[in-house]
Amino acid sequence: MHYDVVIVGAGHGGAQAAIALRQNKFEGSIAMIGEEPDLPYERPPLSKEYLAGDKSFDRILIRPAQFWDDREISMLLGRKVVRVDPDHHHVVTEDGETIGYGKLIWATGGHPRTLACAGNDLAGVHMVRTRADADRMMAELPDVQQAVVIGGGYIGLEAAAVLAKFGKQVVLLEALDRVLARVAGETLSRFYEAEHRAHGVDIRLNAAVDCIVGEGQVAGVRMRDGSILPAQLVVVGIGIVPAVAPLLDAGAEGGNGVAVDAECRTSLPDIFAVGDCALHANRYAEDMPIRLESVQNANDQATVVARAITGNPSPYDAVPWFWSNQYDLKLQTVGLSTGHDATVVRGDPATRSFSVIYLKDGQVIALDCVNAVKDYVQGRKLVVDRARIDPALLSDAATPLKQLVA
Repeated sequence: MHYDVVIVGAGHGGAQAAIALRQNKFEGSIAMIGEEPDLPYERPPLSKEYLAGDKSFDRILIRPAQFWDDREISMLLGRKVVRVDPDHHHVVTEDGETIGYGKLIWATGGHPRTLACAGNDLAGVHMVRTRADADRMMAELPDVQQAVVIGGGYIGLEAAAVLAKFGKQVVLLEALDRVLARVAGETLSRFYEAEHRAHGVDIRLNAAVDCIVGEGQVAGVRMRDGSILPAQLVVVGIGIVPAVAPLLDAGAEGGNGVAVDAECRTSLPDIFAVGDCALHANRYAEDMPIRLESVQNANDQATVVARAITGNPSPYDAVPWFWSNQYDLKLQTVGLSTGHDATVVRGDPATRSFSVIYLKDGQVIALDCVNAVKDYVQGRKLVVDRARIDPALLSDAATPLKQLVA
């Protein structure tokens, strides 16, 4: 088989690359290779609405089957690419199938990072990265009374919120001294810790896990101090490992991801990379190489690649944004708060509607907005402009941020 464009990865980035190619009048043949048997679907709901049973699978499909058929996009699903041959322009799947390409778009995302301790492979230990992961958890929930969530990032907190909603006894373990420590300031961390505790989640900070215990099936989590937390289900949310080994083995530059330029080209000819696995310079990270694990990044980079392939190149320069739903709280983030040296709290966290504005050298670099949609929408321009505004004005929730833009 040979296609003008082969897309490896059927997540957000891969799907958007195919969509954007057709939107940009690309008339050549396109094939998307996906490890999973499912059509492209939205990943964020897996730890939120899908796991909670609020959305069925058909409601999280990125597009229905007919959409791909109508646009003559071939879906090669249930296949895993294990080798890339950049000299002969083909990829090889796990079962030995060779697929040729004119251009290759690598959109594989990453695989969940596993615990490096005994018992990590017991039945009842879960990661939430795929539909199958979430389905396995859902099937086990009726027999679960006690659950342990390892990792206090967004995935861990979202999973804990769903488990608490189902009436489970939940313990959340975070190795650092606060949740969300890698992505947010202390104000937001302490707010979410209090919210989860108010919903019955037992959050334990500076927690050191020794191993998972059980015979075939998880029975608990042994801590470094020897204590055991009983559990019939364990959720591990400690990050991902970018799935780029075939590209690196083929000689692509990279390490923690595959390195790409401003048009998402790798160092290998005719090969692009987008999404969670793409290590790129980003002006919102002071042009330091960074991987962004977000739908926004995957979609925007995919559009950049489609334009490059169709002869209308434009460099990647998009504002990072993220979101998280926990209980009745909607967190929306714009910008990157890494490296901030000051924060401004806008509104009162006690009202459960407020924003945290992050500053560096007096410039606005990011906002975390909890149930504060107007701040999120209006604050975007402050981040783009790296605006310098008196913190006293920023903190005045009665003054709309759009009035400060000028």
